Amino acid sequence: MSVLAAALAELRSRCPVRPRLGLVLGSGLGAFAEEIEHPVRVPFAQLPGFPVSTVSGHAGQFVFGEMHGVPLAVAQGRVHYYEGYPMGQVVLPVRLLGRLGVETLVLTNAAGALDPELRPGDFVAISDHIAAFVPSPLRGENDESLGPRFPDMSRVYDPALVQLLLDCGRAAGARVCPGVYVQTPGPAYETPAEVRLYRMAGGDCVGMSTAVEAVAARNMGLRVAGLSCITNPAAGLGQAPLSHEEVKDATARSARQFAALLSAFIQHLGEGAGA
Repeated sequence: MSVLAAALAELRSRCPVRPRLGLVLGSGLGAFAEEIEHPVRVPFAQLPGFPVSTVSGHAGQFVFGEMHGVPLAVAQGRVHYYEGYPMGQVVLPVRLLGRLGVETLVLTNAAGALDPELRPGDFVAISDHIAAFVPSPLRGENDESLGPRFPDMSRVYDPALVQLLLDCGRAAGARVCPGVYVQTPGPAYETPAEVRLYRMAGGDCVGMSTAVEAVAARNMGLRVAGLSCITNPAAGLGQAPLSHEEVKDATARSARQFAALLSAFIQHLGEGAGA
């Protein structure tokens, strides 16, 4: 039995409710999972052969429950390529959410600003991404049960969901704009020269996750939304050295608006947009 099949069987035995909406909570953003009603928590480590997060700020567990009447499956934290996992394992949580029946997936992250107009505390509703700097999660033998060999990526992020994030952000009093996310391998932060390259390529913000998860999700036919919490100016755009502690501190300061934005988003989906 594959790791995916074994994890699926274990989760179904512990949480029989079929989730409609999936969330992946990035660095420092995991507190949102505490607002879920009737939670059932399953640590990644309790799933046989499943990758386990080794990074501070990532709880590394699934939380099942509901919010605004919408059944949810939340990955509270994620695993990363830079932790030493191959891309096939990095996207296992997303693959698992799709197998559980999730139809709409919201990917969140903490990101550095490539656009000098973006400030810490701002949010970016991801409209597209650049993932050319990391290996594809679809590399290797293709599993037709997950998706086609050559999936179209013309619209990775659902335009209606992007607009809904923008609308909910404004209603929550948050500064949200559409933008292009760049995924890098990590764990080193980008150099000023790399920041200039990514900006010239059309990037608005940069991080070490998310894009490959979006590719895997679209390969399975899921609707995808992405939300970046801007934590710092990228290298060369600010004066202070970059650090993971700074990232976690910045997301903590944005936690209230992040929660309000996501809560409103889920409520709207439950009222008719169709999670």
